[in-house]
Amino acid sequence: MTTLAAACGALPLVLSHSTGSELRRPLGVAIVGGLLFSQVLTLYTTPVVYLYFDRMSIWWRRAHGKSKTVESAPQPAPA
Repeated sequence: MTTLAAACGALPLVLSHSTGSELRRPLGVAIVGGLLFSQVLTLYTTPVVYLYFDRMSIWWRRAHGKSKTVESAPQPAPA
């Protein structure tokens, strides 16, 4: 949400055609491009980091003899 608000705030720099806009347009492009690139990078790397930590915790449990088991409900006795 913050990235979208900042990118929309920089759009007038990118889209303006007034006097001196040729000096401000590269700044707007850099702002919007940087915000979009960082947002995509964040959305891609966050799940990867979480998966890495999950795999590392599974490895840690196996290396130290702690198994990751879920206790099941007791089974009824056969009739």
